[in-house]
Amino acid sequence: MQAFVHGMVLAIGLILPLGIQNLFVFTQGVTQPTFLRALPAVVTASICDTILILLAVQGVSLFIASFAWIKVIFLGIGVVFLSYMGWLTWNNTLVNSCDNEEKSFDTKQQILFAVTVSLFNPHAVLDTIGVIGTSSINYIGNEKVLFTMACILISWCWFLLLAVMGWRVGRQKAFTQIFGFINKISAIFMWLSAIYMAYSSKL
Repeated sequence: MQAFVHGMVLAIGLILPLGIQNLFVFTQGVTQPTFLRALPAVVTASICDTILILLAVQGVSLFIASFAWIKVIFLGIGVVFLSYMGWLTWNNTLVNSCDNEEKSFDTKQQILFAVTVSLFNPHAVLDTIGVIGTSSINYIGNEKVLFTMACILISWCWFLLLAVMGWRVGRQKAFTQIFGFINKISAIFMWLSAIYMAYSSKL
């Protein structure tokens, strides 16, 4: 039971801070015409985190860290797609309007961008894999399984909760009036993240 609680606390500490991944899932809850339409982003982000957690527990972080070209590829893809997603977010300023469905991301876009912000940000990937992977070496057998399950459970619950909160908040009239401004800020945040990724890797 200690391993399960440890996994939950650790996962909460890693996933709660504001980041591109959380922001994207929340925004989909806000902009989609129905909550079910935001599920592709939720499921994709959760699956990506599950993959990262499983890789972390298996110690794959050491393998990734030993190949600089893998990190460069991740950075390059991340910079391109974050820049593009920032452009789409900047232009997505309508909520609960007649053409909101036309402006919101379709299923393919949600999946593509969720994968991008989850797997192609090497800083987040290495942090997650490093922290969870390092902590998991303290456990073996069933304890390691419980630790892993706790991390995965928190991830799925959090992304689902984010989308629900986004959908509920997005229905409020006061929020819809300022959503255009919030989307502009989100887009700028994405562009700054892309610039930082490129600068830190010397691309």
